[in-house]
Amino acid sequence: MIIKGGHGKAVKLTRGQSIRIINTSGTQVVDCWAWNAENLNEHMSMETTRVWLQRLNPIVGDTFVTTLRNPILTVVQDRSPGIHDTFMACCSTERYTLLGCKTYHRNCLDNMLAAMQAIQNEPPQPIYASFNIFMNIAVEEDGKTLKTQPTPCRPYDYLTLRSEMDCYVAISACPQDIVPIQGSSDLKPQDIEIEILNEPFQDIPIREAWVPK
Repeated sequence: MIIKGGHGKAVKLTRGQSIRIINTSGTQVVDCWAWNAENLNEHMSMETTRVWLQRLNPIVGDTFVTTLRNPILTVVQDRSPGIHDTFMACCSTERYTLLGCKTYHRNCLDNMLAAMQAIQNEPPQPIYASFNIFMNIAVEEDGKTLKTQPTPCRPYDYLTLRSEMDCYVAISACPQDIVPIQGSSDLKPQDIEIEILNEPFQDIPIREAWVPK
């Protein structure tokens, strides 16, 4: 399934299914959200997950938890440099206004709300804290400052997430073309691909080494 650059899509996963997010161009950052399919008030939380994992960003074998601290998605494969982000809020209309846009700019928050409305008939409450797949946000040596850098991915790098409950997952191929998070020189958002996998991922190694293609 192709998601056009700058656009979004939502899917429903049953427990044990996985979603693979493929960075076909190697330059695209992807925002991700998830909800308990039985209760949209319970959603994947970056805040509770950082507490649960005791690390800033997940590695293979790590599980994201919800606002109620229940497991929802587990990283089962990471065929990328392993650089992702749980700090930065998703982009929104207000973000682009502050960046100087005078007209409407597509954004991840609206992509998520529209995608969920299409699959669920009504959107959930806005969630700004997304899991930013392939996004390169570094903590500076002072331990206080964050540095935004382009994604270091290569074409067809991918991340696979397994569902730990029946859930909805929304994906946005981030429309950001002002701040240099994309890996292309022109910052133009690119298409991504997602796959829904039914085979179980039973055995997860502590860490899968990234091998350059």
